[in-house]
Amino acid sequence: MLLSVVIVNYNVCFFLQACLYSLRAALQHLDHEIIVVDNASTDNSRAYLPSRFPEVRFIWNETNLGFSKANNLGAATAAGEYLLILNPDTILPENCISTALDFIQSHPDAGAVGMRMYDGRFRFLPESKRGFPSLLTAFYKLSGLIHVFPRNKQVAHYYLGHRSPDIVQQVEVLAGACMLLPRQLYLEVGGFDERYFMYGEDIDLSYSITQAGYKNYYLPHPGIIHFKGESTVRSAANARHFYEAMLSFRHKYGKKATWFSRFLVEFAIGVRTLREKLKISPGTQKIPSQQQFHTCSQLTTYDPAIPTIFVPGLNYSLEEVFGTLKNRPPKTAIRFKWPQSDVAVGSD
Repeated sequence: MLLSVVIVNYNVCFFLQACLYSLRAALQHLDHEIIVVDNASTDNSRAYLPSRFPEVRFIWNETNLGFSKANNLGAATAAGEYLLILNPDTILPENCISTALDFIQSHPDAGAVGMRMYDGRFRFLPESKRGFPSLLTAFYKLSGLIHVFPRNKQVAHYYLGHRSPDIVQQVEVLAGACMLLPRQLYLEVGGFDERYFMYGEDIDLSYSITQAGYKNYYLPHPGIIHFKGESTVRSAANARHFYEAMLSFRHKYGKKATWFSRFLVEFAIGVRTLREKLKISPGTQKIPSQQQFHTCSQLTTYDPAIPTIFVPGLNYSLEEVFGTLKNRPPKTAIRFKWPQSDVAVGSD
């Protein structure tokens, strides 16, 4: 078997449905399997998905094992020569996987390949390509300086902001939301480190791949949509998780943090916490998995406030849709609906 796709699901049933519909077209002519590892979802994933996707192998965990452990579980049962680690809130155009496979098969030095990612409004997600972190780069990110100087080589090193996102390039870190690599290499380096709670797993895996003597490559075309992305939930708690992941990464590889660098990052977290308290009042923050899908009965009447709905498979392919989206205003919300589904998903 050529390819095993491993997806970890937790309470994003309708996003996963859209992802699986896109995979049907993208994998149509490839020898493959799809493995969905469900982390004890409490939505209707178990009742809704298996009958609609009989070709998918579902693993139903009784508890939430976390992202890393669930991916490792899926990889351990996989049979493909290559693994595609994929988030459930992604949509892939028809030529995406074949393009990535062609690249990795023609580049023996490639350990892993990642894709250009767009958010649900088709804006480039900078976490598509990253550099290895330091506590100083964590400070730049958490303090917001990375957005003030987005193309500065030092300040924006975490997102490699000084490099164009439009060219194929070797990078240090690829996003775990969409990463293609040989299954044997994944197993040899130990897969995702299960000690990371949130953030850092893909950084650690990317580092392990380079330590094994391989390179990580970023592909700018055709790209994928990742609805949540790193920018969706910006809480102080997530800032803390990010900081702790950076500390864990540095400690694991023998790089000790100075008291001054720790102070800088703690200060940045304090600023981030204050910003969030001023920006979000209690009870107003939306939960993406509950707010970003709509039944089509809610979308039947014309309303200028409702974003464009794309229905792949009727009049055009996802590849054609992506070409259209590149010419749309960057802040315009969009939704996707498949003919077989009564649900549209989007970022709004």
